[in-house]
Amino acid sequence: MRTAPSSSTSASWSPKPAARACTRPGMLVQRSSALTGSRYPGHLTHRQGRRYPARMPLDPAAAPIIELMEASFPRLPEAGEDAAALRARLEALPKVPITEEIAACEDRAIPGPTGDLPVRIYRPMTHPHDPLPGTVYFHGGGWVICGLDSHDGACRRLANAVNAVVVSVDYRLAPEHPYPAAVDDGYAALEWVTSHANELGIDPSRIAVAGDSAGGNIAAVVAQMARDRSGPSLAYQLLVYPVIDSTSTRNERPSRTENAEGYFLVLKQMEWYREMYVRDDTTGAEPYCSPHVAESLAGLPPACIVTAEMDLLRDEGEHYASVLEAAGVPVTMYRAPGMFHGFFNMHLVLDGAKDAQKVAFEAMRAGLETA
Repeated sequence: MRTAPSSSTSASWSPKPAARACTRPGMLVQRSSALTGSRYPGHLTHRQGRRYPARMPLDPAAAPIIELMEASFPRLPEAGEDAAALRARLEALPKVPITEEIAACEDRAIPGPTGDLPVRIYRPMTHPHDPLPGTVYFHGGGWVICGLDSHDGACRRLANAVNAVVVSVDYRLAPEHPYPAAVDDGYAALEWVTSHANELGIDPSRIAVAGDSAGGNIAAVVAQMARDRSGPSLAYQLLVYPVIDSTSTRNERPSRTENAEGYFLVLKQMEWYREMYVRDDTTGAEPYCSPHVAESLAGLPPACIVTAEMDLLRDEGEHYASVLEAAGVPVTMYRAPGMFHGFFNMHLVLDGAKDAQKVAFEAMRAGLETA
């Protein structure tokens, strides 16, 4: 991976040249020299003349987890409910115990576009005295639900695994705050982290964005906003089963048919989330809503994109990897065989999550160490 130019807290964007690809059929697509020769049970991204292996069945270890999740996790509002009531049902669920110890965790309120923006700052358990890389994290939840607490464990894990200061952003939620509120909050958070890098113990030349699902969408868009506005120079982006396509043709992708039912995130649910956030097809066609439609993707930071084979968002995430690569952006693409939407942070119970985290965190750590 190419070394990013050193920057100050006010440095403007500078494009990152593409790295050479190292690919094998049926293997991880990887661009990081630190991973050269590694073998994982994932699959290649879309490439001209290449195909994925035959579709695998759902991982047997995943079936009881999906059953438990579907029995306990609120999906769509029930009759007479609204999004706020859905959030209240989610909040009433038993809290997941903390299993990942970190050096420090602090809640703060930073300036946002319309007022205070809550964030949570995590410092890894083991870190040098020198400034660390930083990661601005955006939680999933369809732009409608979840927050700092729901993804607390994920951010703790990320901080330790990547050895970075992680700043989790409690962006405004739809439908009370539809597009572009979430991405505006996300960009404001990135600017704040960059301008306060010294205070946070962060190296401003090694800042990444990351997110899962709708948070992956926000991370991808914030990376484009930083480039377009000559803003903070990002070193990396980690997108975990991101929502990429909110255009009128989104449901023409095969994975949205193959995985429309039965794997936790169902199509009806995804459409409801989109309606809460996007509202109409004109908005959905904007690049800060559907990042793959941007006129150019050149100059974006190196990326790691993780998809799940049984996820209806699979194809759009892999398409984004392919168009980023075509634009000269170094990409690590990993499809988790037999896995489903939401699996990534279940490393304590799913080997598939452990494998995916190993790929993603090693790629991200290598990218931030060499930036």
